[in-house]
Amino acid sequence: MDFLTIAQAAALIAKRALSPVELAQQCLGRIETLDAHIHSFITVTSERALDDARAAEHRMMTSSLKGRLDGVPIAHKDIFSTRAIATTAHSRLLEHRVPDEDAHVVSKLAEAGTSMLGKLATHEFALGGPSFDLPWPPARNPWNTEHFTSGSSSGAAAAVAAGLVLGATASDTGGSIREPASLCGVVGIKPTYGLCSRTGAVPLAFSLDHAGAIAWTVEDCALLLQAMAGYDARDPASRDRPVPDYTAALGSSIRGLRIGVVPAWHETDCPVSPAVEKGFLQALEIWRAQGAEIVEITMPSLYDYMAATLVIMLSEAYALHDPWMRSRFYDYGALFRDRILLGGLMGSGDYVQAQRLRQRLCIAMAKSVSDIDVIATPGAPREAARIDAVTKWGFLSVPGFAKPFNVTGWPALSLCSGFGDGGLPVSVQIAAKPFQEQLLFKVADAFERATDFRGSRPTISHIS
Repeated sequence: MDFLTIAQAAALIAKRALSPVELAQQCLGRIETLDAHIHSFITVTSERALDDARAAEHRMMTSSLKGRLDGVPIAHKDIFSTRAIATTAHSRLLEHRVPDEDAHVVSKLAEAGTSMLGKLATHEFALGGPSFDLPWPPARNPWNTEHFTSGSSSGAAAAVAAGLVLGATASDTGGSIREPASLCGVVGIKPTYGLCSRTGAVPLAFSLDHAGAIAWTVEDCALLLQAMAGYDARDPASRDRPVPDYTAALGSSIRGLRIGVVPAWHETDCPVSPAVEKGFLQALEIWRAQGAEIVEITMPSLYDYMAATLVIMLSEAYALHDPWMRSRFYDYGALFRDRILLGGLMGSGDYVQAQRLRQRLCIAMAKSVSDIDVIATPGAPREAARIDAVTKWGFLSVPGFAKPFNVTGWPALSLCSGFGDGGLPVSVQIAAKPFQEQLLFKVADAFERATDFRGSRPTISHIS
């Protein structure tokens, strides 16, 4: 059976041309064959997956499918609680933690009929990685397993790229969906802050955490978000507003849209590799040819967004971990332990000033794009580094393109824009104003349909 997208699998299941059980078995076979090289899973739930698939197959045969995700195999980042299944946050501290109930987004995807294949690797508590001193190894990039996935939704991006799952839940505090999606050549959506509930997710930084999804195509991400979005009174950040049809505008014209570009970001603040630049410029040309207008705009420096993000993130994270840091210091991996200690060195004045800077940055972004529909940037600055070359403090030196949209809470999506050194993927990022996910998917889909990048898979995932 060839690799299938969620949309393709859904169409075949709806026609009774594809068995959900056989689809789950195929994915489980790939996991058994390949994941010893990729390490994308912490826990594989084979029996649960097959039980879910058999229930979906019964619904298929009785014409009672729940929707387009019914019978689709997915997995969850291991920060999202799963009832009666270990949820570890990839940390020794939670190695034996078995929650009593599902996270909100896990429940919603189960209600949609998905088959749950297991729990996916992350960075320890979504911050400390790639770490080699934890009970589980770090995930590796399927395009070249000697290279990094980025993080912290590392297992989600690797598993989707390798075809082990058709989609996955993910989280993003400072780029943790879009950066691994960028390096692994998949699509990652960080929705508007408050669109998807974080109830039941192990937190990193409450005011920056977002729940989202990773999949192979833009349409697949839209289908996952459709099921995940919605109000949850248990999450104080959750927004009570109608959830539109995120696939409704896919395939429609983008003529007349204004796409903002910030040249200083990729030319000065965060210079990109030749392949990243080529992919970004090609994306702009494709959108221009499709009738969009490309407009240069001015924004605050990426370093300002990085400063606000890091101070807020590390301060909030340290506040959460302070009790364990005092009592179980050496149970943490060294990378997380050393990084989180930076938060312990910050005072209340640092945190307040970072939040004040955040407000100024939010106001500046809104003013700069008042007449712009979406913002386009490169995804990651360059192709994936070797995993053994990733340094402890590298996250402090390169601002990247993701953090502005965590600071503001605006939705942003990354997708493949080509391939660079060693055949490693490069990417482009698109961001929109709050709750404009429909528009985001429309613009991303227009680019994806005009390219052939979705026709390439990592060779490691081609098994008989």
